[in-house]
Amino acid sequence: MSLLLSNNSTIQFEEKWHDLRPTVNKLLKQKPVTSEEWQSLFWDIHKVCNWVDKGSQKVYKALKDEVLIFIRQVQERVLRHEDDHSLLKAYNAEWKKFFTQCDYLPKPFSTLESNLQGKTGSGGSKRPLSDGVTVQKLMLDAWNEGIFSSIKGRLQSSAMKLVHAERNGEAFDSQLVIGVRESYVNLSSDITDKLKIYVENFEKAYIDATREFYKTQASAYLQENGVQNYMKYAETKLKEEEERANRYLETRKGCNSVSALTECCVNVLVGDFKETILAECPGMIADNETEKLLLMFKLMDRVPGGVDPMIQSLESYIVTTGLDDMMAAAETITTDSEKYVEQLLGLFNRFSKLVKEAFNDDPRFLTSRDKAFKSVVNDITIFKLELPSKSKLGGGLSVKPQPESRCPELLANYCDMLLRKTPYSKKLTSDEIEAKLKDVLLVLKYVVNKDVFMRYHKAHLTRRLILDTSADSEMEENMVEWLRDVGMPADYINKLARMFQDIKVSEDLNQEFKKNYKTKGDVADSINIKILNAGAWSRASERIPVSLPTDLEDCIPEVEEFYRKNHSGRKLQWHHLMSNGVITFANKIGKFDLEVTTFQMSVLFAWNERPQEKISFENLRLATELPDSELRKTLWSMVALSKLKRQVLLCDSPVRSPKDFTDASMFRVNQEFALIKNGKVQKRGKVNLIGRLQLSTEKTKQEENEGIVALRILRIQEAIVKIMKMRKRITNAALQTELVEILKNMFIPQKKMIKEQIEWLIEHKYLKRDEDINTFIYLV
Repeated sequence: MSLLLSNNSTIQFEEKWHDLRPTVNKLLKQKPVTSEEWQSLFWDIHKVCNWVDKGSQKVYKALKDEVLIFIRQVQERVLRHEDDHSLLKAYNAEWKKFFTQCDYLPKPFSTLESNLQGKTGSGGSKRPLSDGVTVQKLMLDAWNEGIFSSIKGRLQSSAMKLVHAERNGEAFDSQLVIGVRESYVNLSSDITDKLKIYVENFEKAYIDATREFYKTQASAYLQENGVQNYMKYAETKLKEEEERANRYLETRKGCNSVSALTECCVNVLVGDFKETILAECPGMIADNETEKLLLMFKLMDRVPGGVDPMIQSLESYIVTTGLDDMMAAAETITTDSEKYVEQLLGLFNRFSKLVKEAFNDDPRFLTSRDKAFKSVVNDITIFKLELPSKSKLGGGLSVKPQPESRCPELLANYCDMLLRKTPYSKKLTSDEIEAKLKDVLLVLKYVVNKDVFMRYHKAHLTRRLILDTSADSEMEENMVEWLRDVGMPADYINKLARMFQDIKVSEDLNQEFKKNYKTKGDVADSINIKILNAGAWSRASERIPVSLPTDLEDCIPEVEEFYRKNHSGRKLQWHHLMSNGVITFANKIGKFDLEVTTFQMSVLFAWNERPQEKISFENLRLATELPDSELRKTLWSMVALSKLKRQVLLCDSPVRSPKDFTDASMFRVNQEFALIKNGKVQKRGKVNLIGRLQLSTEKTKQEENEGIVALRILRIQEAIVKIMKMRKRITNAALQTELVEILKNMFIPQKKMIKEQIEWLIEHKYLKRDEDINTFIYLV
């Protein structure tokens, strides 16, 4: 019974397929099919697949044979065309029809697909032929094996020839190439990689053809036209190829064809000639050819590591040009802080403009600009500040001083010019002064040793507050807050803020003193005392002895008594070096108010009882009790003040400097002294003889520098202990790295100073060395 069924089934299959075959061929050839034929096809295939022994496998094999026969016929028709254009046109037309049928033909074979994939069905064999087998896959695989594999070489070659012709300016139907591309994209029946055939064939051929085309074209163009024209050529071709790739290559999500092609073009057009192109960069930067540099930057930024040499060229240019310009203006900028700051700002703006126009303010080039400009700002070639290496806090002694840039000192001097009542600041509006102070803060950002700036800024602020020479008290306080905003250490800023508070407290004390001692006469009214907290002002300068005029000397005990009554236990120390006043100078021409230092006042009062006499240098020293160096400077300020045409004092012997004064040098009051304006003698007027003498003795300058070093030593020690408390154990290299990170907003500690302070801390049992001498352990 079983055998008979098998024989009958075989006959039935052959008969049925004989009936089905014409309809299948009609579908393959896109011929009209009646509704009855279409419906019968569904039913007959269902019956054969389910009711005939091994029906599904037989239908599958028979269908495959029919598809292959059809594809061989297509191949013959396509290969009849010899020229590339006709071949592509015929292939695209046949493929388009076939691919359309890949959607329609599988529909009647749904039962076949279910059975071959092992899905549930009724009757017949259900052994799966292969997972994922479909009629559409059968058709695509058959096309791939029957026609595509044999003519894909010609297809790719023909398509690439057309693209080559387009690159040479010839016109053609782009749909021919697009059609070939689409057949490659849709041919793959691999559900895990639908683009496998396309990537391995069309994409590879397209990229290879592009590479070969530009290998010869680019090299020839560069040799004939030079680098600058070649960069324009390369940029144009990159844009063209990107647009062309978007037309001819697959752009669906997940496909990287366009980026792969672009990378190839960048390599062959830019990467292969990188050294030749970059050789032009230094010259372009020097000539400020920003448009060409921008083009070069855009090209080189597409090559891995391409912009690195450009960054180095920019950095070298900024350092070299900056230092050359500073050296050329050295005579001016070393003596004029305004010119110095303007020079630096001019350089910074110039370099910033270059980075913006040539490199689109790219962060890498901005970083390079900052690094190079920092080198210019902190350079010590033109002028340097000699900081002593002597340390009273540990670290030993060094013979050679440590040179540093004077930039922070000059920046502080410039701030002083803006904030003090000077002819320069009087010419400026409040907004202009604020803008210039912001410019200083911009430069200050690049200063390595900001503690030097803060030291000098504080000294200038001290002078302005004590001498009441601030142009704008509100601007003074704003400056302190701006310094806080740019990252200055909080303890520095807090000390400056305390100085303003101190001045206000002192003003209240002064008013109270005048109120309580009003009965003492006019002297108390004319005296303005400033009682300041030593902790806030931290003046380390020596107290210079001087013989005061009698009225002032008599007032001192009264001030001290007043202060003791209000603040018991506190001690007053008089700093006459920081004092000043106004005296009236009268002669036959007129009366003049002279603003003088206490030292100048003491000298002038030596003539108070004998205005017509001459007094020797030696006798003035005895009368004033001033040290020799201070007396010389004080006399010089009244004998040779450059801004006066008639000096207050006259010296009998001609001198060129304070050093030329001898004990026998004779001085007298100039009875012809007067102010001269516009060539006319004035009978009244006010003269400032104070100048910049206050707070600037040789010893205080030395103390300022020693104070900077001493504070640095304390900061280093403090930071090391802080790090060791947290880490407990750390290597020398890690310690130095963390130390620089902590202190960089104030100064960059030198390795030698770090080493000295580590040794000092080891000696004083704060830490110890491990068995590995490069590792330190914190001692609790």
